[in-house]
Formats: sequence, structure tokens, C-alpha cells
Amino acid sequence: MSYRVALIKGDGIGPEQATATTAVLGEATKKFGVTLDFVPAEAGDGALKKYGSALPDASLKTITGCDSCLKGPVGATAADVIVRMRQELDLFANIRPAKSMPNVPSLDPKTDLVIVRENTEDLYVGLESGDEQKVTATRVITRKASERIAKYAFELARQRRDNVVAVHKVNVMKKTDGLFLSACRAIAASYCDVQFSDMLVDAAAMNLIRNPQAFDVIVTTNMFGDILSDEAAQVVGGLGLAASANIGDRFAIFEPVHGCAPDIAGKNIANPTSMVLSGAMMLDWLSHKNKDPNPAKAAKVIRSAVESCLSAGEYTPDLGGKLTTLEMAEAIKKRLSEN
Repeated sequence: MSYRVALIKGDGIGPEQATATTAVLGEATKKFGVTLDFVPAEAGDGALKKYGSALPDASLKTITGCDSCLKGPVGATAADVIVRMRQELDLFANIRPAKSMPNVPSLDPKTDLVIVRENTEDLYVGLESGDEQKVTATRVITRKASERIAKYAFELARQRRDNVVAVHKVNVMKKTDGLFLSACRAIAASYCDVQFSDMLVDAAAMNLIRNPQAFDVIVTTNMFGDILSDEAAQVVGGLGLAASANIGDRFAIFEPVHGCAPDIAGKNIANPTSMVLSGAMMLDWLSHKNKDPNPAKAAKVIRSAVESCLSAGEYTPDLGGKLTTLEMAEAIKKRLSEN
């Protein structure tokens, strides 16, 4: 089958990562008779400078006209791009895996967890007001969104190790986090086969360092998930390996967790792994959505090829290697045939 994928190259290291990633995805998918048609869509700091908008209407139209979107990191306009798309396209589930990889320093080599972050509300709705003396931000938590993200987390846990931890701060934010936790408990009652517990966010932050292998699926609110997922990425080796998905009922956007790293832009040394693995997540989603097993087969060989490269020390300087961004992409492509 053929799929149209909107491609946002982004800013900074984004275009370099995008070039490397599309090369890997193209090579992997053709092994299984899948064609990816990458359709450019401009967004980010460069788009703002060029068009006066970080997310031009034409780009949004292009994105929503495709089967999915693969996005590179953007700069200072990130909120105007990805946060806007999360809300307008109702991409309610932000999925961020953190798994220890071969030959990469990790606090615990058995770490394999996923953070499921509610993606449309909380403080990130942007309801702020005030003056130079006092500013107020409104935190929005709804039962509908909380139950929806909890259900997603429990369904995901059934595909993994049947364990969900809801992370909150109900001892201080009694109403907002109280509602979130109440919704999680209500959903948990329908999943008796999945072990459920809850944890304060400060304790969760500590336990991600102390005993990360104890976690399977973490479900939490928007801001807590944003913070904890960066911590989890560092636990398993850094943001250069961190992939993510923004998933709704009808559409999804896949992107690296990290920013656009302007200090190394254009040097061809950025680690492409985060975007390559985001692409693999996209293939899994396309496979599930379209009941087509072949994209998922391509995703599996991509992950195996990445791990083979890491095992062999074939990686970029951030991990202590000597390969350029494009050289690592070529190394991954060569190992696709081995998997």
C-alpha cells in the first residue's frame, strides 16, 4: 500500500534528521511493498520568518490531507506549531517510550517503560493573565479527557506487561488532580486484568532514578508528562534516542522529543535515532489504523537495525561515536537486510 506522509523538516538540526530518517524509512518500507510519499509542509521558526505564521494555513491543510505527519524539531515557535496541532486536531495521547538500548549508558539496563501523557489540556491550554506584579495561569482538567487518556494507557498496558501507574499531585491540587485520579480509578475498574496503582509526581520522579524497571505504563497529566518523559529519556541515554507520538482518533503526528539544537545545526553530527524511531512508531500506527501488517514489519526491522548499530558502536558523537548524521543513517540502512 501507499501512504502520504506530511513531512515537517523543522528548524536547526531538523532538516538533517529528516533527510536521514526518510532515507531509512524508504529503504525499510520497500522491503515489504509499502510506499511512503513524503509531502513537504513548512512550519516553525523558518515558516514564521517567511510567511508571518509558524503554522501557515496552507501547511495545516497539507498536513490534514495526508495519512499521518512526521515532524522534525522546531525552535522558539514550538508552542505555535505542535501545541496548536495537538489541540486543533485533538491529538489527545502523547506517547513517549523510554527503553534501555545496547551499548548506551543507562541507569538500569532493564528499563522499558512508556509515558502516556494527556495532550490537550492542563496548564498548556495557555490561559494566563496578569500584569508585572501578579500573573495567574488556569489549569484545566476534565473528566472526559482524563478518562480517555486513562483508557488509552490501560489498552497499551494490555499489549505490554499489564501494569499502569497514575501519576498526580492530589495532596496539593486536590480538585484538578483529584478529578484526574478519580477518572483513572473509574477506568481501572474495567481492566481487572491490569494491575493499577497511583503515585505522587515527586515520588515518581525519584523512583524513575531509583528503580526505573519497576514501571511499565505511566499515565499522567500534560505538564507532569512533559517533565517526567525528559527525565525518563535521560535515564536510558539521553534525548537523542527519544521518540514520541501525538495520537488522536483519526490522525497522528510523530516527532523527536528534543528541541532543534541550533548550536550544532548544519554540522551533520546530530543523532538521527530519535526521529528514526519516531518514524517506526508512525509505521506501527499506520499498520494498526489501516489493518495493514506490512508497515509494522518495516518498523520492527528498523528498531532491530538501530539496536544493531548501537551494539556495534556505529553512532554519532553525542553517544561517543564518530559517525555523522547521514553516515549513521547509512549504517542503519545497511543493517536492515540483517533483520
